[in-house]
Amino acid sequence: MDRNPSPPSSEAEEGEGGGDAVGNTVYSKHWLFSILTRLIEVISPEKTEPTVSPEGIQTELDEEMENDICKVWDMSMDEDVALFLQEFNAPDIFMGVFAKSKCPRLTEICVGILGNMACFQDICMSISKDENLGQVLLQRLCDSDSPTLLETSRLLLTCLSQPEVANVWVERIRENPSVYDCVCFIMSSSTNVELLVKVGEVVDKLFDLDEELMLNWIKNGTCRSVGPSVDDSPEELPDFKIVPCILEAAKQVRSDNPEGLDVYMHILQLLTTVDEGIQAIVQAPDGGKETWSLLYDLVCHELCQPDDPPIIVQEQKTVLASILSVLSAMFASQTEQEYTKMRKSNVKLPFSSCFALDMPLIGSLIRILEYMEGCGKRSVDNSKESEQQETGRADLNEEDFHLKILKDICCELLSNMLQELTKENTLEGLHQGHLNEQTCSCAFQNLLPLYFTSVESFLEVLREADQTLADNLEKRFPSLKVHA
Repeated sequence: MDRNPSPPSSEAEEGEGGGDAVGNTVYSKHWLFSILTRLIEVISPEKTEPTVSPEGIQTELDEEMENDICKVWDMSMDEDVALFLQEFNAPDIFMGVFAKSKCPRLTEICVGILGNMACFQDICMSISKDENLGQVLLQRLCDSDSPTLLETSRLLLTCLSQPEVANVWVERIRENPSVYDCVCFIMSSSTNVELLVKVGEVVDKLFDLDEELMLNWIKNGTCRSVGPSVDDSPEELPDFKIVPCILEAAKQVRSDNPEGLDVYMHILQLLTTVDEGIQAIVQAPDGGKETWSLLYDLVCHELCQPDDPPIIVQEQKTVLASILSVLSAMFASQTEQEYTKMRKSNVKLPFSSCFALDMPLIGSLIRILEYMEGCGKRSVDNSKESEQQETGRADLNEEDFHLKILKDICCELLSNMLQELTKENTLEGLHQGHLNEQTCSCAFQNLLPLYFTSVESFLEVLREADQTLADNLEKRFPSLKVHA
């Protein structure tokens, strides 16, 4: 999107803004009103210009009008201007634009102005309680114009972030099935990273606010979806399922936008908070392999790598926590399924029958724990060197809290994986360098005493693979030798 022109200054108004200034601004009420009037004329069927379609509806904006309406867009970030626009029924005018205009740029700008106005609580409440406007705005999610979709998503996120009106929008979206279709279509087909991130933030907020809506969307792919097309005629859409759409969007944003990747990983994590969400992931046609493969690749080849400084775990703690939480839920679910098969067949199935990606992942989990230990030592050293300010201590406590969450998730997954290792898996890990005295010591240090059973089980297998290493670890952790 091109940069919008700057709002007109008092000099640009040539003295007109002195007596009729909007609030405490230098902007002229007369000028703003004239723009709103011209906007009504733009969508008036009686207006005929070279840029008008045969039906009498303008499809393009002339340069002067676009510049002026963009100035209003910038000015609407000021509360006094936003209140003036509200007072003169700008939202109703914009509704006329949405209903009549075939000009994507005009639609985008009008949604953008509404998005700015919605940043102010009273105006947001007024916009949100207007049922007709609410429905029209949700219909914008079916637009084919990416900039309009971006501004619509920004507006929805702004409203959903206001506690006073969030439930109004959640209920409205829950009752409007086309929102699911349009959101899934965007996630599965768009290559616009900025749009994907903003839509992801909307979905993340919706799922966080309302579990019922999340459950509905998880189950939504079981029936044929029908939504409006650009020309408002019914159009059959693909049978969207939420998980593949999230994965496709995550693949698009992973290299260009770390914050966007964080958003989509958190959406997956929210899905795993309900049984239906876990099943939607692991009972996909590919058995969840696409999800596992993407998350495995992120952990083993992209995030928190051997050539990164340990402090990297501070920067990546939230996305790592989400990814490992999903992997942990998937692993537990698949392990349970394997045990069911084993009981039916009375045959011990190898661990790799679930996911043949075990040892590199175990190595990555231990590296994350090592890096967290490094960050912990650094924090202690820093606290000794200088007395932190009160706000600094609060920030540190928050950092520690998020790192603790990451550590807990990491330890749970690592303990479950160690407990499933066979002698063959362990020999592979030793050969590849993922398991050695240093990494095993780090794992034991973090897992004991809470996951004693898992450590003890792994040590028995390790004894078969490398007796010397097992003996050395027993010496370093006497509690294991007592129970041997």
